[in-house]
Amino acid sequence: MEKYTLSMVPGPVAVPPSIREAAMTDYGSGMMEPEYLADYRQTERLLQHLLGTRSRVVIQTGEGMLALWTALKSALAPGDKVLAISTGMFGSGFAEMAAAIGCQVQTLAYPFNETVHDLPRLERAIRDFRPVMITLVHCETPSGTLNPAREIGEIKRRLGVPLLCMDTISGVGGVPVLADDWHVDMALGASQKCLSAPPSLSFLSVSDEAARRVRQVAYSGYEALLPFLDAPETGNFPYTPYWQGLAQLKRACEAIEEEGLEACFERHRSVAAYCRQRLEGMGLQLYPAPGAVNSPTVTAVRVPEIGWQRLDERTRARGLVLGNNFGELGGKVFRLGHMGSQATPRLVADALDILEDALRP
Repeated sequence: MEKYTLSMVPGPVAVPPSIREAAMTDYGSGMMEPEYLADYRQTERLLQHLLGTRSRVVIQTGEGMLALWTALKSALAPGDKVLAISTGMFGSGFAEMAAAIGCQVQTLAYPFNETVHDLPRLERAIRDFRPVMITLVHCETPSGTLNPAREIGEIKRRLGVPLLCMDTISGVGGVPVLADDWHVDMALGASQKCLSAPPSLSFLSVSDEAARRVRQVAYSGYEALLPFLDAPETGNFPYTPYWQGLAQLKRACEAIEEEGLEACFERHRSVAAYCRQRLEGMGLQLYPAPGAVNSPTVTAVRVPEIGWQRLDERTRARGLVLGNNFGELGGKVFRLGHMGSQATPRLVADALDILEDALRP
């Protein structure tokens, strides 16, 4: 199929025409033309604003998972201790990735339908384990939850943990992210969620401490962060830059700036609240547990008695595509991605009208 009639998939989201068109110029070589460096630096400044940081923001060619591998492989050495906070599939995935590169990993696990609570438990884990890095997923997309990054960052600062690495791929551009204020050393994002660009670029902030670690580890693989630290000044990128993708990411960031950050966040909050009110009115049950914080960018719902396969068939027949799920949530929880271009009252209302019709006997 070429396109969805009405998509509520939680990424990649529908790409607006202005962002698609930003790639239509026949750009030259980013390795040779000074205009590429100007575009890169301007996009970095825009991303710094979205991430709430004054630190370097590195932009790489590749889908969001690239940012996770980049951060871990570039800032950690085999044997380093990593405390992985897990409230869902991607939190657990962080632990598996760190273990795969030879780190000592301890997972602070919560049920997938909860968010981080019992902060004294986190403090005890840090004091006992003394990690070099804490990993955290800000928005757990499969679970539809949002973790308390500010509180976790404050504990990290107070207990002297060198690095906090936070995946905010499904958060940045849809919810406030204040990397510096939250003491986040590496805030990871990607183009295809709330920014509404194609799944072509990932990016991450790099604090002074993170940069020091990156230079010390000196990882030299394809995902290596090290060559990017000075590239915006030298023009020496480690591989051919994707100028078309950069132009789309730049336009996506500009669109959010034009709307205004607070207006953008309020749009996501209000659409999410409306979505959940309608879903509960249909008799559907939200997946997050009472007390867990629902993300403004995605809603996770328990699959009703009809079952996922029949529900998916019925909504697709009516032109709506919902997000399925993976792992232990596969077939049990589905998702509506009201993020970026899909976080509009009219679109969400149309999607919920179709869903309600599909649920009728």
